[in-house]
Amino acid sequence: MPPPVDVVVIGSGHNGLVAACYLARAGLSVEVLESDTVLGGAVSTVERWPGVRVDRGSSAHVIIRHSGIVEELDLAAHGLRYLDCDPWGFAPAPSPGDPGPDGRPLVFSVDLDATCASIAAACGPEDAEAYRRFVAVWGPRSRAVVASFGRRPSAGGLVRSFWPLGAPGEDRARTPGAELAIDFLGSGDALLDRWFGSERLKAALAWFGAQSGPPMSEPGTAAMVGWVALLHDVPPGHPVGGSGELTAALRRRLEADGGRVTLGDGAARLLVEEGRVTGVETASGRRLGTGAVVAACHIGVTRRLAGADAPPALAETDPPVGNGFGLVVRALTDALPAYPGATPEESLQGLQLLCTDRAQLAAAHGDWGAGRVPREPVPLAMSFSASDDTLAPDGSHVVTIWGQWYPYALADGADWDALADTEARRLVDAVDRFAPGFADSVQRLYVQTPVALERELALPRGNVMHVEMGLASMFGFRPTPALSGYRVPGLAGLYLAGASTHPGGGVSGNSGRSAARVVLGDRSRPARARAAAARSLRRVRTGR
Repeated sequence: MPPPVDVVVIGSGHNGLVAACYLARAGLSVEVLESDTVLGGAVSTVERWPGVRVDRGSSAHVIIRHSGIVEELDLAAHGLRYLDCDPWGFAPAPSPGDPGPDGRPLVFSVDLDATCASIAAACGPEDAEAYRRFVAVWGPRSRAVVASFGRRPSAGGLVRSFWPLGAPGEDRARTPGAELAIDFLGSGDALLDRWFGSERLKAALAWFGAQSGPPMSEPGTAAMVGWVALLHDVPPGHPVGGSGELTAALRRRLEADGGRVTLGDGAARLLVEEGRVTGVETASGRRLGTGAVVAACHIGVTRRLAGADAPPALAETDPPVGNGFGLVVRALTDALPAYPGATPEESLQGLQLLCTDRAQLAAAHGDWGAGRVPREPVPLAMSFSASDDTLAPDGSHVVTIWGQWYPYALADGADWDALADTEARRLVDAVDRFAPGFADSVQRLYVQTPVALERELALPRGNVMHVEMGLASMFGFRPTPALSGYRVPGLAGLYLAGASTHPGGGVSGNSGRSAARVVLGDRSRPARARAAAARSLRRVRTGR
């Protein structure tokens, strides 16, 4: 076996690279193994058409911009530059061209005053004032959620964060524990109904919250809506050059600290001796000895790599993956979407939340539950080539359209490859209803059905979150209670990272950083024990 490295990381997704960077920064030798020939997993960008850079997975980065990881790893010095999505959200009028109050769009800016002015014009002054209060209440609460995402999900940590929240500025006398429980354990829909009157405003905020996966009718989804309060501090961002520029910067940071990335030769199996991981064998047959492995891949892949050596906690794990998540359409166009009553500066910088009634979301989720494609697709559009001219040549644009709740397995047994073009066109037409003429601007389409997402990005059943993001699969339950601490009981030296672990999917990097901290803590424990023993021996010898 070749000379060992201190740590092997399996998977070059952003969490794997974040873990590798923290470990290499601490002075460890690190190699990242990736089966794909493209770096970054679901945080990657490729030249899809000549001269046109298209994201393969994520496009807007939200959580990582609140985590501190970009600053801690000084990724700006390694080429990462974010464009702020400001305004970060846009919701069109229900009836384009309607001169009445309902004809005004909703524009969510970092500037809270500007946002409230938009809400007042479109929905009325009462909702505008309610939104201002909502941000004041949920800002501290969401910062507590951010803090909990950045550490291991221990019972004590959760209690400190959420009961009675531990958020600076929370008026505990006016917000007793029972009310907090209702807010945090209740549904996003119930929270929105308590705060706001306008269905348009509630639909836009519900569609934003639903991006984590569960519908806002499910218990425990209120905090997903409350996250909007933080976007008035730091908005979502899009890396110049595409989403993959985040993982490219992480690779440069890793290599600057002596780490290495190997593409196209992923892990084939773990090497185990006497209950401890001793190395990794790659697909090409290369054997890499190591003292620790960070599996930053789907938990099901980790189980397969361990094979017969998987201890019960890993061998028996079967967290809910669900029946697909969504469908993505990447459109090459000769024009940007044009929304009546809104300027490009208002509508095209961030997330285009093309939903005006929560009944549309409920119907789409109901169809998903029945194994059908949505009878009325609900789109979310992003047009980052409007502000980033590195993505497409002059006269061309890239528009990403996300449709949520498309089942991986269809109840009628239909073939997704045969359905792809039809469903893509239905999503394009759904955008066209709000931005007339958009469909005519489309030149080329690249469609990522749930089956295609599984095939291209190794996402089982097309679930971009790896494991469902419901209340029963979060925090200390993710991916299972036995595996929630980033270690695998019964198999020393194996650590877990990635979207299968706390805090889940999305671009955050928190899982990678937390896993690296666990590895470093375990490595320092013997040294601390030896130091303590030496101190005890000195006391015995000196009589002190």
